[in-house]
Amino acid sequence: MTRLRAARRPSIWFEIVLIAVSYAVYSLIRNAVPEQRAQALDNADWIWKAEQFLGIAVEDTVNRAVNSVTWLILTMNYYYATLHFIVTIAVLVWLYRRHPGRYAATRLVIFATTGIALLGYYLFPLAPPRLMRGESFIDTVQVHQTVGSMASGNLADMSNQYAAMPSMHIGWSVWCGITIAALATPLWVRLLGVLYPVGTLIVIVCTANHFWLDAVGGVVCLGFGFALSYGWYGKLSYRLPRQIKAPGPAPGTHRPDALAGRSATP
Repeated sequence: MTRLRAARRPSIWFEIVLIAVSYAVYSLIRNAVPEQRAQALDNADWIWKAEQFLGIAVEDTVNRAVNSVTWLILTMNYYYATLHFIVTIAVLVWLYRRHPGRYAATRLVIFATTGIALLGYYLFPLAPPRLMRGESFIDTVQVHQTVGSMASGNLADMSNQYAAMPSMHIGWSVWCGITIAALATPLWVRLLGVLYPVGTLIVIVCTANHFWLDAVGGVVCLGFGFALSYGWYGKLSYRLPRQIKAPGPAPGTHRPDALAGRSATP
């Protein structure tokens, strides 16, 4: 018999510290992984050839076409730089407040997804399309001097530029999308949940930050996260109870004295 672990709402301060520390550790480990530039560029060539073999190597065409529309590519650059964090944190807060019984299991999914991604960064360093050798990709952040991105410009030295596989922009956005679509009540919010990872996929390709196959890697990592959460809690996180209810009296037990004293009138 599968043992279902109790779902409960953790302390808010514990969650704040956990998320802050976890992200700091994730960033530290991700950026401490040896960049292995030559290997990352070789792997990018291999990915590009694999996509050409599969007939899906259209990222360069899409990248150049969207870059010709300045307002559109600027919007995508800021989308890439900001929503990845803002939406994920917002969904975590919403889960904590509105679905406390499902929070811990659902949070475990994204933490496990991110953890396995670190292994991918170490084992398979990968240059993003914008850094490939001899290809016609455009680094849209560099060209348009978009502020705030860790991908290019002066902030690039603070982040490992060869950690494109798997794409956590996709891993996190698909987690957000599934969570919103599964648990939100208004139809329009659920539709936004579906559209968010689709929009993210378009953005990461148009800005030349990822290949299609990086997105596949992100989804695979997310699958691992769901599997771990299922194994730990015994059910999918979205099928856990909304909240823990106070246990009632066991069947066949006497009612409390205050109620038992109300005897029926003959």
